[in-house]
Amino acid sequence: MLRSLLCIALLIAAAPLHAEEEFVELFNGKNLDGWKGDAKVWSVEEGLITGKSPEAEEDKLKSNTFAIWDGGEVGDFELIAEFRLEGDNNSGVQYRAQPNPKNGPFSIVGYQADIHPAANYTGMLYDEGGRGIAAERGQKVTLQADDKKEVKPLDGKFDPVDLSDWTTIEVQAVGNRLIHKINGDVAVDVTDEDPKNAKAKGLLALQVHAGPDMKVQYRSIKLKQLDK
Repeated sequence: MLRSLLCIALLIAAAPLHAEEEFVELFNGKNLDGWKGDAKVWSVEEGLITGKSPEAEEDKLKSNTFAIWDGGEVGDFELIAEFRLEGDNNSGVQYRAQPNPKNGPFSIVGYQADIHPAANYTGMLYDEGGRGIAAERGQKVTLQADDKKEVKPLDGKFDPVDLSDWTTIEVQAVGNRLIHKINGDVAVDVTDEDPKNAKAKGLLALQVHAGPDMKVQYRSIKLKQLDK
């Protein structure tokens, strides 16, 4: 009996202590297997997922375009991505998103963890194709019906972040609560109680924004699905 108890104790002690071991890396470091997007925009350069504005004038983007993960929809999940951004423009990680075929096969709408150089927008929650800015960085927001919302300040400092350096963005989506973090610090904390616009599941994607030339690169995108 004592020997059995000791064996059980050893098994418990050997169990993983870190949730990190439950994350799955969505980028293989070699190619875009597992992702679909416009080949004129998305590629792998030096082992990094790279999205950049097309150089040819005839290929310039008329609307935002996305590299869409083809692993199915996400519902409740945690995501950690490491990125860097160049150019006078912005990008973002789209989640629980819906197809937007009127703008082509690589257009989607929905929640976005914004990759934006302006300090008050870095990591904000933007509703692409919908409500627009839902929560700026440094805000705890409850979204309500008819475009109403309750806004409270978050504790902490929200200084500018040099996004040309490697930066970590995190998304935690559980039920109707959505939390974004930049370099480990909470940027927004949102509860979406809008019955018309709240989304429980949808696509996961990376954005290249129309407009001024830009380049966004990812070296890691890790996902842990909590509803499986």
